[in-house]
Amino acid sequence: MPHLLPTSLALGAILLMAAGLNAADQAAAPRYSLYLLIGQSNMAGRGTVDAESAKGHPRVFALDKAGSWQPGRDPLHFDKPEAGVGPGLAFGAALAEADPQARIGLIPCAVGGTAITLWTPGTQDPVTKAFPYDDALRRTRLALRDGTLKGIIWHQGEADRGGDRRGQYAEHLTGLVARLRTDLEAPKVPFVAGELAQLDDRQREQTTQFNQVLAGLVGRIPHFAVVTAEGLNHRGDKLHLDSASARELGRRYAAAMIAAQR
Repeated sequence: MPHLLPTSLALGAILLMAAGLNAADQAAAPRYSLYLLIGQSNMAGRGTVDAESAKGHPRVFALDKAGSWQPGRDPLHFDKPEAGVGPGLAFGAALAEADPQARIGLIPCAVGGTAITLWTPGTQDPVTKAFPYDDALRRTRLALRDGTLKGIIWHQGEADRGGDRRGQYAEHLTGLVARLRTDLEAPKVPFVAGELAQLDDRQREQTTQFNQVLAGLVGRIPHFAVVTAEGLNHRGDKLHLDSASARELGRRYAAAMIAAQR
C-alpha cells in the first residue's frame, strides 16, 4: 500500500524553509548523518519540557510523526501524550558539536511500555497500536532518502528485567540488531544500548542482573557498545529519568557512538 508521507523533494523544501535557505543554497546543503532512536519510555523521554527544550541546535533536525524534517526540539517522540525530554536531543547536539560539518538527522521511533518481543516484524503494541519494528523500518527508509545511517541507539529493558524475560534478553537483542542491520542494508552500523538506571531499590538486584546481560554482549555483537546509567535520577516516579538525567544519558550515548565510529 503506497504511503502518504512527503517525497524526498518535499522534505528538502520543508527543511530549506525551516533553515531559512534560499533556492541557490539547496545544492550546497549537506545530507544528514542519520541516527535511529529506539526503545521504550526512557528513550522516548518523560522528563519535563523546559526552557532548554526550546533551544535545540541549529544543525540538529528530527523526523516528525508525519515524516517531515523539523528543527530538533523536545519532545522528539510522539508515542504517547506524556512524551517529554529524553536523551535524543542532547545526543544529537553533542554529535553536531563534535563534527562542525555534520547536519544531524534524528529518527525518533521509541514506544513507551514495549517489551523487546514487540520489536519484531508484524508485531503490534496493543496499547499504542503502533508496530514498533515496522514503523522504525519505514521511517528510517524514508529518512535515508536524505542522508546516511550512521548509528542506532537503544534504551529498553524495564519491561524485560525480570525472570524468564531477562534470561532470553541476550538472544532477543542479538536478533534485533542483526535484523535491523540486514533490513536497513547497514551491516556495520554502530548500535549503542543503554543500561537501566538504579531508580528503585526494590528492583536493584534485577536491574543489576539486566545490566550484566547487556555488558555480556559487548564483544559478542559486532560494532556494539553499552553506556552506563550510573548516577542518573528519576523524575519522582522511580521509573522515568528526569530531564537533567535524560540529557546526561544522551551525551553518554554520543561519546560511545563517536568511539564506535572510529
